[in-house]
Amino acid sequence: MPTPVSGVVEGLVDRAILHRLMSHAGVSPATIYVANGKPQIRQRLGGYNNAAQFAPWLVLVDLNAEAECAPALTRSWLPSPAPRMRLRVAVRKAEAWLLADRERLSRFLGVSADLITRKPEDLANPKREIVDLASRSRRRAIRQDMVPRQGSGRAVGPAYSSRLIEFVSDAKAGWRPEFASRSADSLRRCLDSLRTFAVS
Repeated sequence: MPTPVSGVVEGLVDRAILHRLMSHAGVSPATIYVANGKPQIRQRLGGYNNAAQFAPWLVLVDLNAEAECAPALTRSWLPSPAPRMRLRVAVRKAEAWLLADRERLSRFLGVSADLITRKPEDLANPKREIVDLASRSRRRAIRQDMVPRQGSGRAVGPAYSSRLIEFVSDAKAGWRPEFASRSADSLRRCLDSLRTFAVS
């Protein structure tokens, strides 16, 4: 039977991504906790690390703009990881991993693949990039769901998360983790970390 792995993420889209990655890597998703933000994860990281003395855990956070590189963040946050703890960092946000599957994302959003960067981890704000792409969609429903209404003061549209979860969860026509990992090194490292549980 596949190894059950517990997880911790910042938000709902991240949970869908991690769930898909676990299944793809050959481990069984146990409970994946949504911490509703990075500060809460850091505050509770010691407890998760203690739990990883006994069972596999993977904690996924975004790099954002606060750290120069992912290794520096992991060393700062968790200098002594438990044997079954994996702290992984999405550069700079998990949305970059979705952008890395240019063909499938362009089809889902209804935009030309030529509009999507080949180097998503170089983007300062991948979430904003996806919203900008959605604003150019040929599909009215995508624009209405993912782009914030003028004057709303919001960064994303009302169904931004549910639309991306739909894309991530569609194993047949949606996001392809293995393909995307070729253009997103932090995604490849996350998959490699999960696979260490599959063979342990």
